[in-house]
This record gives sequence, C-alpha cells and structure tokens, in this order.
Amino acid sequence: QVQLVESGGRLVQAGGSLRLSCAASGRTFSWDAMGWFRQAPGREREFVAAIRWYTGNTYYADSVKGRYTISRDNVKNTAYLQMNSLKPEDTAVYYCAAVRDNTSPDYPVELTLWSACPLSAMQYWGEGTRVNVSS
Repeated sequence: QVQLVESGGRLVQAGGSLRLSCAASGRTFSWDAMGWFRQAPGREREFVAAIRWYTGNTYYADSVKGRYTISRDNVKNTAYLQMNSLKPEDTAVYYCAAVRDNTSPDYPVELTLWSACPLSAMQYWGEGTRVNVSS
C-alpha cells in the first residue's frame, strides 16, 4: 500500500516562505507525475503545481506562477513545494497527489491537464498539511 505524507505546513506571515514535502512510503513505484492541490475554507480543491517525475517538467497555476517552485527527489521518492512571497489568499490545506500510470480513464496525458482533469484522475492522495498565512 502506498502512502503520501505531507509535511511542512504552519502559520507564516505574509511575504514569508515555506517548503512543503510529500514523501511516498510503502510499496514504491516509478511515478508518472506528482503534484499539489489546495483547498481553502469554503472553496473547492484547486490545482497548484505538478511535475513529471522523470523529465522534471513542471506546470503551475497562474495564481502561484513565479512564487512557487515544485521539485522532486527521485532517490528519496519525495516531492517538494517551495512557496515564496506568501499571501493571505494562499491559506489552505495543501494536498499532495500522484499519478502512477495511464490506467485512469481521466489520465492527464499532458501535464497542463492537471489543472482541468477531475480529482478522480489522481490515483493517490495525501491527507494534507495546513498552511496559514497571516496578514
């Protein structure tokens, strides 16, 4: 059984930085891609960033482009989200998600489809880590 475990969320002041981690444990795979979503209170879960595991290609939501950086460590089987210049509107629970292969009917063939595909396209989810940005 594969588990994705997020860490790094906490309270931070506006303008500050945080780095989130998503560690995969249990039975390990060669991932197709991993990414981050977030859900603010009273809002739907939304795409933040994604990374193709082997090529390192990345894709970001417009709201975080230029402020967030997604990366991965293939050896540690861990993805990261470096968040800079944080704003109060970045407050949310951040979830890690992963796609292992193309067997899902909604498999996002292109990385850019991560922002449009249904959440069910993600084959694995973490429990989330909370980020609070104070003004």
